Amino acid sequence: MDSATKRLLNTRKQQKSKKPTFKRTDSHKKKKLDDNWRRPRGLQSKLRKRIAAKGAVVQVGYGSPKAVRGLHPSGFEEVLVRNMDDLQPIDPSYQAARIARTVGVRKRRMIEEIANSREIKILNPLPEEIVEVEEVEMVEDVETEEEAA
Repeated sequence: MDSATKRLLNTRKQQKSKKPTFKRTDSHKKKKLDDNWRRPRGLQSKLRKRIAAKGAVVQVGYGSPKAVRGLHPSGFEEVLVRNMDDLQPIDPSYQAARIARTVGVRKRRMIEEIANSREIKILNPLPEEIVEVEEVEMVEDVETEEEAA
């Protein structure tokens, strides 16, 4: 990653730390209204008139730099991986893999091995404790099978 991209990622991080939470008008008053932003359209709406005490309004200036928009904080472009075939088109120089939540532990481990061999970064790898516990269980299963035979 070049220095310009690093600088822009840092700028985005700074901007997002100062960005207010944009809330829907009167969402704190009515339970049926979510906090999700909706543009105020009422003629007498204080939020539409941008009265400061009523909250911030979404504007272009709150956006992040175009070059790093949508990138992972590490600077890689995220690619969702559901099976081993999804790893083929990934370019390790600027893309990283995020394994889908529906993938089980066995296939996840196989995907991680292939990714490591191709030097593809995985954004959500298995925790070390799970890998160690499963290896111990596999050894115990093999030992019980040998004793049964």
